Amino acid sequence: MRRSGILCHPTSFPGPYGIGELGEPARRFLDWMARAGQTLWQVLPLGPTGYGDSPYQPFSAFAGNPLLISLDGLAADALLTRDDLQLDPAPPADRVDYGAVIGLKERLLRRAYGRLAERPALRADLDDYKARTPWLADLALFMALKRTHNWAAWTDWELDIALHQPDAVAGWRAKLAEDVDYQCFLQFAFDRQWRALRAYAHQLRIKIMGDVPIFVGHDSADVWSNRDLFYLDERGHPTVVAGVPPDYFSATGQLWGNPLYRWDVLHARGYQWWVERLRATLACVDLVRLDHFRGFSGYWEVPAGEPTAINGRWVRGPGIALFEALREQLGALPLVAEDLGLISQDVIDLRKALGLPGMRVLQFGFGGDASNPHLPHNHEVDLVAYTATHDNDTTVGWYTGETPAIQHKVRTYAGCDDRSVHWAFIRMLMSSVAETAIVPLQDALALGREARLNFPGRPSGNWSWRYQAHQLNDGLAEALRELALLSGRFVPVGAVLEAETPPELEYETP
Repeated sequence: MRRSGILCHPTSFPGPYGIGELGEPARRFLDWMARAGQTLWQVLPLGPTGYGDSPYQPFSAFAGNPLLISLDGLAADALLTRDDLQLDPAPPADRVDYGAVIGLKERLLRRAYGRLAERPALRADLDDYKARTPWLADLALFMALKRTHNWAAWTDWELDIALHQPDAVAGWRAKLAEDVDYQCFLQFAFDRQWRALRAYAHQLRIKIMGDVPIFVGHDSADVWSNRDLFYLDERGHPTVVAGVPPDYFSATGQLWGNPLYRWDVLHARGYQWWVERLRATLACVDLVRLDHFRGFSGYWEVPAGEPTAINGRWVRGPGIALFEALREQLGALPLVAEDLGLISQDVIDLRKALGLPGMRVLQFGFGGDASNPHLPHNHEVDLVAYTATHDNDTTVGWYTGETPAIQHKVRTYAGCDDRSVHWAFIRMLMSSVAETAIVPLQDALALGREARLNFPGRPSGNWSWRYQAHQLNDGLAEALRELALLSGRFVPVGAVLEAETPPELEYETP
């Protein structure tokens, strides 16, 4: 089934509270997607952000980001008042100032929690959520401990609680009971709003693609409460960390710093932690992009303390055994393999054996010759094709910064001029044989480098772009819808598809 969609993380939605939320602006975005004939909404990881505000370094691989909770939604639940939401001064509308937003949201979310006692039905729903969410207890205690320790990394806490010793866990859980309950409320509020938004998307025939990074952040509830699943020293510090060797994005590689899994231990336990991780994710989204899929075949291991990723080595990953365990417990897996970068034959073989679509990015197609696999004439059906990803510059920004030689290649191949390169890329993408086509919202809006979401390797200043409500206009929606119709990626409700019957041919008898 051919389809197309839009990549836009919820932090980029417009709204008056300094960051995108899961409320009315999110619904208006989905309405616009439906008018544009787009049936797949791709988001980045939805977890609570930590270091550098990156969704790829969350405090939990299971939890939601409280910064995305709709304050208007809490007001509709009578947990906030309209007076609470009169902000002076108003936060910036075009960028996310995370420092300011964190302070604002913390103040208002705690106020909402304080009124929960006045809503007994909601309180009962929260208690039910706590009882049926197995990962919540550790996450809530971890976040309460972070706050008590002035957000220090868990390895800097008192030794007994840093090592998750049972007596220390019980003691701190009792000591911080109210704050632990507040952290549970945040996850309950996120879950309630996200499920409502997902249901709204389904009403509009839109599915959601989530994102599961292969690795998790070291300063996370996941590592703190499961130390034996990772390569750590006796105090909890990583002995080896994740990264990638020098590539398109960086001459010194990318040093991510995530702790690496002890795949032998996970295998001995039937990969149960991964089973529960995917189970939780698939309860929130319809399909999942597996970030850094090549790491399941082989990953780049860097000794802890190295200043760059250059001095690493390739280590074999879990391979097909992990996915067999996942399928045994979860059934068919709606996964997409992010197979960009240095891809060896073993990675291709694993993806093909699992029957997973891979990825292609048009911006990568104009280096090399005509055999470049990212060029549309080399695409295959089992792919998700992009004009760009969240790690790339926008297409306009990329083209503007490229060499005259590359620009000439683009104009010649795409049949465009300098002003229409973004639309030429979208048209090439939609006409590709790839089953799924995804356009970052910035490319649909013809925005330049100022709208780039992430600069890989830059430690701060990322993830802050937001669009304005007026930019999602009906003219753009109609153009995208028409292109989706013509390329066979959208079928209107009620359309009847009939196979063409070839006319009978009459042959003259010799």
